[in-house]
Amino acid sequence: MILTMNDLPPLSLHEVFVERRHKWALENLCIDFPTASITALVGPNGSGKTTLLEVLAGLRKPTKGTISNRPESVSLVTQHHENPWMPLTVAEVVRMGRYQRKLFPNRLSPADHALVAQALEKLDISALAGHPISELSGGQRQRAFIAQALARDASLLLLDEPITGLDFTSQEIIMSVIEQTRQAGGTVVLSTHHLDEARHADQVAVLATALVAAGPPDAVLCPDVLRQAYGARLLGDHSEHDHRHELLLIDDHGHGHHES
Repeated sequence: MILTMNDLPPLSLHEVFVERRHKWALENLCIDFPTASITALVGPNGSGKTTLLEVLAGLRKPTKGTISNRPESVSLVTQHHENPWMPLTVAEVVRMGRYQRKLFPNRLSPADHALVAQALEKLDISALAGHPISELSGGQRQRAFIAQALARDASLLLLDEPITGLDFTSQEIIMSVIEQTRQAGGTVVLSTHHLDEARHADQVAVLATALVAAGPPDAVLCPDVLRQAYGARLLGDHSEHDHRHELLLIDDHGHGHHES
């Protein structure tokens, strides 16, 4: 019997609770992340999006509950608002994606170098390979860190608000890379405050500490569901016939990143 990507068991969370600062950051979370799919996490600040990404990455252990079928290779790209202090070139930053698999990190194989070159090319930063990472624009830096994640060749790619605040070119390139990752059989989970970005996903999970709803974008990104998560921060003319471009989320996504 030949198994396809869709036949592989999904990454699953069952009754997961996470306590942070003496309160629940996630409550009774039950959700599947199918292989070769994109899941967008949507919800206001404090809803648990970043905490969930940390749990999926293995960086935060659930207070209770179970996680099944988490792959061995995982890449997490966090938000990068500040100019990094590290005196490294773009190529050196991307090469770091191969270090975790090496006893001697400086001894990369031809296959390692090929993955690094492919990642630089996919993010359209090959021409910047020799430039210091500290001299790049915010969009270019984000593309370098996502290239590092791609060079790791992980089967699970986790992205925390990957295009927030970036220039249009960087947004387009990153969204294209996310789609390419899915087509290649990778599983992508990303957090976002942008409904248009979430609509490109296969699955949307709306969080408000607990899971409000999860499913296809057209079924989940509707006024009734979003109102449960955002409350008064959801504005607009909620027409039943066409709400796609009539919803406005009022949310200060520039703050409180570590509790989102």
